[in-house]
Amino acid sequence: MRQIAFNTPIVTQLEQDYVRDALASPKHAGDGPFTKRCQQFFETRYGFPKALLTTSCTDALELSALLLDIVPGDEVILPSFTFVSSANAFALRGATLVFADSEPHTPNISVDAIEALITPQTRAIVVVHYAGVACDMDPIMALASRHDIAVVEDAAQAVDSFYKGQPLGGIGAMSAFSFHETKNVSSGEGGLFVANDPRFFERAEILREKGTNRSSFFRGEVDKYGWVDVGSSFLPSDILAAYLTGQLERLDTIQSRRKAIWQGYRNRLDSVAEYGVTLPHIPDYATNNAHMFYMVCDNLDQRTQLIAHLRERGILAPFHYLSLHASPYFKDRHDQRAIPNSDRYTECLMRLPLHLGLSDDDVAYVAEAVIDGLRR
Repeated sequence: MRQIAFNTPIVTQLEQDYVRDALASPKHAGDGPFTKRCQQFFETRYGFPKALLTTSCTDALELSALLLDIVPGDEVILPSFTFVSSANAFALRGATLVFADSEPHTPNISVDAIEALITPQTRAIVVVHYAGVACDMDPIMALASRHDIAVVEDAAQAVDSFYKGQPLGGIGAMSAFSFHETKNVSSGEGGLFVANDPRFFERAEILREKGTNRSSFFRGEVDKYGWVDVGSSFLPSDILAAYLTGQLERLDTIQSRRKAIWQGYRNRLDSVAEYGVTLPHIPDYATNNAHMFYMVCDNLDQRTQLIAHLRERGILAPFHYLSLHASPYFKDRHDQRAIPNSDRYTECLMRLPLHLGLSDDDVAYVAEAVIDGLRR
């Protein structure tokens, strides 16, 4: 029986050559030549004012919380339908987490839900561009500006995706990307912090370097470096950056193939609407970076049966996030507001395999298995 994995990392000779070069170099630690190449890639291609590689997207989010000086009593609004890292970064600083609902037509955070939750204690709004599809940023940024609240973009899934022509990650005060092995471009584990507000440029370097002004020292701006702030070690090895460099240099090729796979699913699955299943919605203001192809089933039983049917056909098609407001850790802390759209995505959303190891025949096989499973 054919076996189709949900994700398979694809590494070419280019990545292997760059990793070999990094291993042969005397610089294996952070901020080596490959790190600088990756950061320059994002600053040049997308116009990000300040890009800093991190060991993970989680670290980039934690750096954001440090830069915003989040303290106990501060409130942070974020979607309930997201990965736990979006919340942990601010919970670690003692913030009060205020979970917002998703939109009815996408898993992205609802602008109306945000507005209803803002209080004088709100210090940050965290938006998550689910599946690489943009949140509706103009009204969110207008809300934030009116209330003097920082916006942090969790762009973990959103490399090479845009909102009204603006690259995601380049709109809020700061943002975080992921290069986990499931992402469009990968270093196995890895992340990127982006600062769009000049107020954060210098301090971001310091906090990322264990609270020292080491970067300024190596640029010759100070004659010695020392401990000047409370920070942590967020730098990845230059060996990981070498792996990422090869991926970034192949970005256009990667994106072209991922988009073809995504469109292949879309073309073959129109008939699922007969069974109450909805396919991804791409708003007019957003582009699709083909990070994910998901479906929203009519109910939990339908999803459970369909996932089991696909597994019998050798296809791994998992569900996704569990609503954080209802999680074992947070449910007793939640204010008991209903968050229905998040709960619906928790119970009904499932994802199809999407990676460069898929052939067109694989895509057709998966789509046929989906339709067959829904008919039963």
